[in-house]
Amino acid sequence: MASGLVRSSDSRSGEPGRLAADALSGMETVQDLDRRFRLADAPISPAGPLKPARPSPTRRRTPRTTPPPAPRRPVRSHRATPAPTGCGWERDYLLALLGSDALVGLGATATAFGLRFGSDLTPYNQGYAVLSALLPLVFVATLAANRAYERRYLYVGSEEYQRVLRAGFAFTAALAIVSYAFEIRLARGYVSIALPLLILACLVARFGLRKRLHRARQRGDCLRRVILVGHELAVVALTRQLRRERYHGLEVVGSCLPPRGPDHDGRVGIPVYGTFDDVAAAVSAAGADTVIVLSCPELDGQALRRLAWQLERDDIDLIVASALVDVAGDRTTIRPVDGLPMLHVEHPTLSGARRLVKVAFDRVGAALLLGALSPVLVVLAMAIRLDSPGPVLFRQVRVGKGGREFTIYKFRTMYVDAEDRLAEIRHLNEQDGVLFKMRDDPRVTRMGRWLRRLSLDELPQLLNVLGGTMSLVGPRPPLPREVAAYPEDMRRRLAVLPGMSGLWQVSGRSDLPWEEAVRLDLRYVENWSLSLDLVILLRTLSAVVRSSGAY
Repeated sequence: MASGLVRSSDSRSGEPGRLAADALSGMETVQDLDRRFRLADAPISPAGPLKPARPSPTRRRTPRTTPPPAPRRPVRSHRATPAPTGCGWERDYLLALLGSDALVGLGATATAFGLRFGSDLTPYNQGYAVLSALLPLVFVATLAANRAYERRYLYVGSEEYQRVLRAGFAFTAALAIVSYAFEIRLARGYVSIALPLLILACLVARFGLRKRLHRARQRGDCLRRVILVGHELAVVALTRQLRRERYHGLEVVGSCLPPRGPDHDGRVGIPVYGTFDDVAAAVSAAGADTVIVLSCPELDGQALRRLAWQLERDDIDLIVASALVDVAGDRTTIRPVDGLPMLHVEHPTLSGARRLVKVAFDRVGAALLLGALSPVLVVLAMAIRLDSPGPVLFRQVRVGKGGREFTIYKFRTMYVDAEDRLAEIRHLNEQDGVLFKMRDDPRVTRMGRWLRRLSLDELPQLLNVLGGTMSLVGPRPPLPREVAAYPEDMRRRLAVLPGMSGLWQVSGRSDLPWEEAVRLDLRYVENWSLSLDLVILLRTLSAVVRSSGAY
């Protein structure tokens, strides 16, 4: 996640798209900023030293959805709901993570031992049996040293997987150095099996635990109760996004808005507990454990610091949503300038050594998948030929990196006269963009419906990946007529190779609105990393099984 504070004077209340279009990717707890840059010791303004804010009144308050016409919204008294003292599910998740890492590590080393030495225990391999029991524990310690168990890196995002990979590389290097320094002769076959399998098993197990957590959050469990602080339009926009993307685990239970004015009436569709001065009381009344502050000019650095002081007594998380849109955390760094934390945004990595690694990963992966799936491809080709007359492969011109056109390959899923019949059903288009999508398209063959549901029609695109015109992961390859209608900022999608899979596929595919699909593609272009590619590939497997948006 992107993190940081932006100066609130640079934001305006009437810009909800900048304030909350993707506020989730720009959050960091103020407690973290305070620890890193000692905000409490920041220079005091010439007007005089700041005094700690008085505790909020102990009056009991009731949420309301329609404020009275007074400049300050009073909150009616009621029995306050006590704030939660802690999140038990977070503790359980961390314990499950520790146990999972240890168990899959033990399974990986046991597998390596069995493949290298067999099932018999001999004087020669007794030492390796002990090593197989110790390696998982040392690996868990390496994960902890790489901060792979810190809450800020868990639950969502790719940072958790990046830290597992870093821990794996560090563990491998340390083992090599120790064995060389102390002249310990290790069987290379055992090491070459145990370490890669250990890292891969850890990644898969963590992915499984995260998916289970996301399913629980979809059911309404394992959620943090959130109070939003900001202007009406920004509050409404972020509320909609959090309700749509419940896997982030943030449930909006109320809000605090500025005093009513001519530009806003205080109607946001959720309980309103008062103004910016009533945040601490709102937390107590709603039983919240998290406060999210959206960018607004009324809440400057000093006001945020006072609010942090009020909330830290009850261990309430304070999160500041920056106005940055779709910028990942590894592209942002916070650097203090005279006590003021400044958010520096790095340029995205669109070339260089990391891109060469991605190209190598794509080519090798495509070659291995083509070799492994060749029997399946032959069977599918025969089934398509028997199902309906016409060629097995469907060829179409798409636009790739830099605006260069190329021919994409797919298994044919429609009748040969599909393009001629498009004019007859164009009025039934279910998409809101330039694409034509229809759930029960009469032009799709019987075999084609099955292929589309399981995304098997896209397997021939491995030939495009092998040829260098596509990638395993990237933006959706657009049609020339789509590109012709692109505004200038949307052409940013063409800065990288299009992909067989991508954020658009694992987030709903054809069920997504056109604008959301474009936004996801732009997010990928701006924040590409190899770990993000691995996460998307893993999520692709579950998306294919669910068949969500595939038609």
